[in-house]
Amino acid sequence: MVALAEDGQDPAAGGWNEANGAWLMLRMGPVTRTEVAAHLGITPDLFTKRHRGIEKVRAGLFPSHKNAVPYMLLLAAWTGIVPDGLTGLEMPGIRWAGRQATLLSYTKGRTAEESLALSPRASRLLEQWVQHSALLRRHAPAELAEHVWLVTRQGKLARAAFEEYMMRGCVKAHDLRGDDGQLLPIDRRRLRTTFIAQRGHRQWSLRATVDPNHSPEVEGDHYLSAATSAQKAVVEEIARDAQGDLLRRASAPLVVDEMASAAGLPEEVQRLGLAKGALAELLSGERDVFSGACADQFAGLHGPKGQPCPARPWVCLLCPLALFAPRHLPNLLRLKAFFARQFRQMPRGQFGAVFAPYARRLSADILPRFEKAAIAAAQRDVGDEDAELPLRAEETTS
Repeated sequence: MVALAEDGQDPAAGGWNEANGAWLMLRMGPVTRTEVAAHLGITPDLFTKRHRGIEKVRAGLFPSHKNAVPYMLLLAAWTGIVPDGLTGLEMPGIRWAGRQATLLSYTKGRTAEESLALSPRASRLLEQWVQHSALLRRHAPAELAEHVWLVTRQGKLARAAFEEYMMRGCVKAHDLRGDDGQLLPIDRRRLRTTFIAQRGHRQWSLRATVDPNHSPEVEGDHYLSAATSAQKAVVEEIARDAQGDLLRRASAPLVVDEMASAAGLPEEVQRLGLAKGALAELLSGERDVFSGACADQFAGLHGPKGQPCPARPWVCLLCPLALFAPRHLPNLLRLKAFFARQFRQMPRGQFGAVFAPYARRLSADILPRFEKAAIAAAQRDVGDEDAELPLRAEETTS
């Protein structure tokens, strides 16, 4: 319709047709029959008898409720914004942060101002609506121009309503039906609850509870309470293990020079709980694994106590029992190259969950502690291929 308007002219001079009607509305906005008749110098009744197609031209240029409600419905389903917050969105509340990121501010009636970082698809959807309504926004008065959901209603500008009757109209207009063949009922109040429930199934969150209408504290009291002394002991043991794991991950990696001695590392001997002479074995290479030297392979940090550690080579990078010396540099650099290959082929979110903590520890905490000359010398032995590492079939990158 915009392209058609380029070939149009003022209908007062060229007569009424779709091209001339589009030309007029681009300049006057979504005018009514009465306003067009006044512009042509005839009565509204005479215009109605002689000319048709004003609704088609107006619908082609400017969005109506029928267009806005699907946008609002999708945005609510993809973001979990409450209906009153969604209806009251304003243009100043949208802050674009590049093509893939948008920060949206809105008002939740029961609380106050809230903000939300939109997902890429929600950002694209909102950007598409802003473009869809851009022509209409040019003709909006100051009191309406800032509203996001700006539509036409019988030729007049108005805010779109996200109400139950609009949901029913949208369902009928698009003939949306459920599994039973009947028209699909959409309850806008359940959109946020459904969004939170689906998010809980996709990833862990504080709201990922058994019933999304309950807080985690309530569900913990009702569903997760330990009923017996034995159950309480198990829960406490799990909590202790988790806390200990966090402390171990926070500890700095033990990186030593080849000339280090047991006498020069008394604090580490005490921290690791090593027997007399054990640190000397670590420094000499008698306890080497792939990426470092292990203080005790039978400690059971990553497997059953008393059994050899089953961890993959990169797990040692975060293990408090590992010691790294210059002789381990070739294998450490092979791991670094392996992480780079995985980063190129894996989705970013999956890489972040599987390899990112180990890659970060290697690049930021371990390798910077070695001499640059030693790293450069070891780099010559790295071929950047899977055959250099003990990988399982599913871990290969080629």
